[in-house]
Amino acid sequence: MDLSSTRKLSRLFGCFFTPLTCKCCLALVTIALFFRAIFLHSFSGYGVIKSNNLRLILSPSVHLESHEGIRGDKFLEVPQIVWGLNNQKIAFARACLTARMLNRTLLMPSLSGSLFYKEIDLLHPISFDQVFQYERFNSLCNRFVRLGRYSDLGNQTGKYDLRKGSGRKWTVERDLEQLKQSSRGPIDKYQVISIAGKNPFLWHDHWPIKDYARVFECLVLVDEIAKEADKVVSKIRRIGRKLRSKTNFGAEGSSLSHAPYVAIYMRVEIDWMIHCKKLKQRSRISQICSSKQEIMKRVGNIVGLESTAIVYLAVADSLLNDSSILDGWKGGLVPFEKKKLVVDGIYKKHPYLIQSAIDYEVCSRADTFVGNSFSTFSSLIVLERTQRKWMTNMSDSNLKAISYGSNAISC
Repeated sequence: MDLSSTRKLSRLFGCFFTPLTCKCCLALVTIALFFRAIFLHSFSGYGVIKSNNLRLILSPSVHLESHEGIRGDKFLEVPQIVWGLNNQKIAFARACLTARMLNRTLLMPSLSGSLFYKEIDLLHPISFDQVFQYERFNSLCNRFVRLGRYSDLGNQTGKYDLRKGSGRKWTVERDLEQLKQSSRGPIDKYQVISIAGKNPFLWHDHWPIKDYARVFECLVLVDEIAKEADKVVSKIRRIGRKLRSKTNFGAEGSSLSHAPYVAIYMRVEIDWMIHCKKLKQRSRISQICSSKQEIMKRVGNIVGLESTAIVYLAVADSLLNDSSILDGWKGGLVPFEKKKLVVDGIYKKHPYLIQSAIDYEVCSRADTFVGNSFSTFSSLIVLERTQRKWMTNMSDSNLKAISYGSNAISC
């Protein structure tokens, strides 16, 4: 390069040094631009940025915090989600986090309106957006996970069927490696990866509690279901105010405006007793199946309850095999279930999944909640309340960390 050319470049880059110094500056600028191009290059594989022959492997957390968010042109499809409401919520969250790891949009899965899962014709599939708000979910979980509709699909690159392994030989490590392989290379070129086989609830878990909690926060019930829960809570509090007014003669009306209530997820139904006895045998833990008498005793020992307290018993009436559930409660505790509250008509017009969703709302809004830590229903309510008032390790890698004793109280 001659002197005049050097001077021209010096003026172009604002460089008024010697030719040798300026050449060094230009070399540094060129190198900086080269690496900038690499880091801003679009990428398709999980945690992999490609530029010619250079491959930079990023950690999942770096990749997932990309300013580009979750890809909207690549999708993950999962099997129908089954079992109880909160098993389905966990399964849905696990499917979302799997899609997040693959940097794909989760195609809106079907939930199950009934408890049956072995008889395919009894599954009663119900669309996700009939239970939870679709647009609200994507708004709240923006850039974290993304839900899509089948109408978003094109037919450019087809579908890849991914079958998860099973049995003892299919370890957590093998499952994770399969997902990593599916996030790059030829598999990632497919528009849809369809995971066949087991219900997502049974998949291996690779994510901390805080990631599940993030997904759960985005699940907002549709207005129709929320309004049904409003009716039940309003009825409980109205009865509570009447009872308090009888025991607080001369009290100001304003002091009766808020009538606190206790909600108990009283798992004494026949399906639970069969399940927990099997669980007890497998885990060799004796404190799983609490009887009605044990639950009543613990509730009676709660410190700080009102002298007259309304107790809502959240039970599945159709599965209940004990007609004396309202008998034997300690003085001052006034138990109600759906029939006694005269709200059973609200529940009967809905499938089991919606009934559970209403009960979940009623329990989560209670001033005091009592549940069973071996129940996913109780555990998720505790997780929701934990983030506000309890201390827990939200980075724990196992959802069991939110368990809080065989029967314990959340106020």
